[in-house]
Amino acid sequence: MPTFAVVAHTLSPTNARLGTVLSPAQAAARLRPGDVALGRLDVLRSLDGIEPGAWALDLLAERGVTVLNGHSTLATAHDKLATANALRRAGLPSPETVAVAPWLLPPQLEPPFVLKPRFGSWGRDVLRCEIWAAFDEAVEAMSHRIWFNTTGGVVQRLIPPAGHDLRVVVAGGRVVGAVNRVSAPGEWRTNVALGARRIPTSPSREAAELAVAAAAAVGGDLVGVDLLPCDGRWTVLEVNGAVDFTGVYSSEDKIFASVRAALALPDSEPAIAGYAYA
Repeated sequence: MPTFAVVAHTLSPTNARLGTVLSPAQAAARLRPGDVALGRLDVLRSLDGIEPGAWALDLLAERGVTVLNGHSTLATAHDKLATANALRRAGLPSPETVAVAPWLLPPQLEPPFVLKPRFGSWGRDVLRCEIWAAFDEAVEAMSHRIWFNTTGGVVQRLIPPAGHDLRVVVAGGRVVGAVNRVSAPGEWRTNVALGARRIPTSPSREAAELAVAAAAAVGGDLVGVDLLPCDGRWTVLEVNGAVDFTGVYSSEDKIFASVRAALALPDSEPAIAGYAYA
């Protein structure tokens, strides 16, 4: 029976429930042709790129290991500028997004917009700019951040905050779970790290089809797609290549079984010991 392993740097609750977790180096040393590896490299805490280890995913693919969420997928999903370009090429609705950095001219996008790291997560350093003066203040505030001086960020046209959004988990080209994320009182962002609540939901057909199309646009085998309500329809805000989720995303805590079924993963746990490091 093929061995399945999650290739990641942390033994997060999501990673642990998906399967045995191996570091990139361990995966390269242990997995063989016919095995299956799921890339779960995340954004760096410093927000200036992706965790190291993409080389291992490339090596495994060359060796004949089935690699899900490979190097290209993670590079596109984690990079908000690359995600926006992929969504635009696929003809999917998403807010206009342009690069911003100390070495670039001011963005050719009129406020209101949102300034955020190019490789961002957890709602950190996401700033709302209603006027140009607010943008100037935001740039000044970010001028000492590693990410701003290394990779730059993006400005994204502001979709009027509704106090909630829809996080859809897509695996193997189908929706396996979803939640409404309701922002904390006084907070316009819907990140759970900032106090938002998750409420289980069944997405509409329109939302589900859009999420599946967004996952396909980045080549994602297992991703989270964030949708915002806009003018009575949904628009794609971001795609998360290392999405975290819990049993609340599906009825009767079935989402992990649904992911494994959608990705055609082995039913039994692999007979190797995993080890993860922070």
